[in-house]
Amino acid sequence: MSEAKALKVRLTFCIILVGVCLLMAAVVTDHWAVLSPRVEKYNTTCEAAHFGLWRLCTKRIYMGNTNDKSCGPISLPGEKNCSYFRHFNPGESSEIFEFTTQKEFSISAAAIAIFSIAFMIMGTIFILLSFRKKREYLLKPAALFYTFAGLCIIVSVEVTRQSVKRMIDSEETVWIEYYYSWSFACACTSFVLFFICGIALLLISLPRMPQNPWESCMDAEPEH
Repeated sequence: MSEAKALKVRLTFCIILVGVCLLMAAVVTDHWAVLSPRVEKYNTTCEAAHFGLWRLCTKRIYMGNTNDKSCGPISLPGEKNCSYFRHFNPGESSEIFEFTTQKEFSISAAAIAIFSIAFMIMGTIFILLSFRKKREYLLKPAALFYTFAGLCIIVSVEVTRQSVKRMIDSEETVWIEYYYSWSFACACTSFVLFFICGIALLLISLPRMPQNPWESCMDAEPEH
């Protein structure tokens, strides 16, 4: 690998590491979406919720005199309680989400996110091996693995988005308002970085096109 190409690969890998950190932060944290019910009475408490791929956290927030009829923001002080979704840990209690989280959506989003992590790990292994001599060919599979990782996490994001939409539209829930939080933003940003860097690695790994018409003739093997 030439020095110029090696420098491009290293710069791309540095950006990929940012995407790796964002992906891991999105998968392990519980701030994909924040839900709040309508507040009918003031000077009382309301229960808002935020959740991720694995568990739900509820927070009992004290509401003072305000014209806002929603509960929150979630950053207000209050009693917090987190529990894993029942289909991931049968021993945990999550009755508040029994009807508001569709089991199929939650499992699908988590499983696809795990595939994204697996592709990301494979891409990192291949790109590290490509720094060795005469292993430049490993850049192509690394580029594909990172592209697949980006596509998987954006699918997980879309599944979560559809789940939240169905929650809000359901008549069985108390949630009337929602917004996507910083974990959701981390997942979207990691998709952009993985996808762009995957395409960039693929272009870097391609052989250089001849700049002059006679350059390819000079590089051709002599006929015997």
